[in-house]
Amino acid sequence: MQAADSSGAPRVGATFRHAVPLRWGDQDALNHVNNTLYFRYLEETRIRLFEQAGIVLPSARVMVLAHASLDFLKPMLYPATAVVVMQLTRVGRSSIEFDVLIECEHEPGVAYAKGREVLVGTDAASGRSLPWSEQELAALARSLV
Repeated sequence: MQAADSSGAPRVGATFRHAVPLRWGDQDALNHVNNTLYFRYLEETRIRLFEQAGIVLPSARVMVLAHASLDFLKPMLYPATAVVVMQLTRVGRSSIEFDVLIECEHEPGVAYAKGREVLVGTDAASGRSLPWSEQELAALARSLV
């Protein structure tokens, strides 16, 4: 299955997966992973996606997180490895949107959290939205499966 449509842009439904080992310090007083850490796992996965695509951040383009939401479905316990799955739902002129899912490596298919995030590419100097280049879209398509 191709990760790009006929224009070379990433295909809606394509995914990126990244494993994040939990640290002992990620636990809270209830001995499960603190909910704020889930957003760090999403952040780490976004950065890995852009690194794999060869999109260096920050540069002339910066990515602004315009929306992030999560529903927490099951507490994650240490020790474990979180697996973050980002599924592309939309590519805009300067934005990109993903449905996100967090699982545990030892329980594939069991959702611990799920949600959505929207990123907007902006010009670092002006702060205005910056359209995707054909090269960036093709690089993202190669990084998504």
